[in-house]
Amino acid sequence: MRNWLWFVLIVLLVLLLRQWEGRDIVHEPGVLVPETPRQLKLAAPEPIRIDDYVLTPRAEFRIRARVLSHEDYWLGDEADLSPVDLALGWGPMSDQAVLDRIDISQGGRWYYTRYEHPAPIPDQQIIRNSGNMHMIPANSLVEDRLDELRGGDLIRARGYLVDVDRDDGFFWRTSTTRNDSGGGSCEIFYVEQLQVEPRP
Repeated sequence: MRNWLWFVLIVLLVLLLRQWEGRDIVHEPGVLVPETPRQLKLAAPEPIRIDDYVLTPRAEFRIRARVLSHEDYWLGDEADLSPVDLALGWGPMSDQAVLDRIDISQGGRWYYTRYEHPAPIPDQQIIRNSGNMHMIPANSLVEDRLDELRGGDLIRARGYLVDVDRDDGFFWRTSTTRNDSGGGSCEIFYVEQLQVEPRP
């Protein structure tokens, strides 16, 4: 009986330690990322093949942003290609004072915000200064860095916004604007480079 109790205590301690290590990073109030994502339309994009998928680059994409939320996916048509979504914020959506008043969550490949009225910033500013991005790692280094991210991390990433087609007819289309919301408003981001800035 005592061995069983010790085992349970050790498992609980390991789970608590993992939760502690994965906690969100809290910053001082103020905008941490003043710049907006940079996007460059491509004249003659070269398709990228990954297993049964063909990715068609729509734009070169670079972003510096704050990680607002991180959601892993194991199930679904696209989970093998894009195992994680990041909700990212810049401008006022990188400000701790604003984010302290917004509840952010993800699920089912969507990103949700909730707040008590009055809103800390207008809805249109939330939409223009944040996005849910379906991340497609281009290599194992990017995949490992995606796995290690925590809410509050500041990242720099570059790659391409892509449309996705699969040999069996499945397709997935990226947004190419930061002004949309609802269905089809998420970016599908093929990430070639990902850097995490030093944590405070």
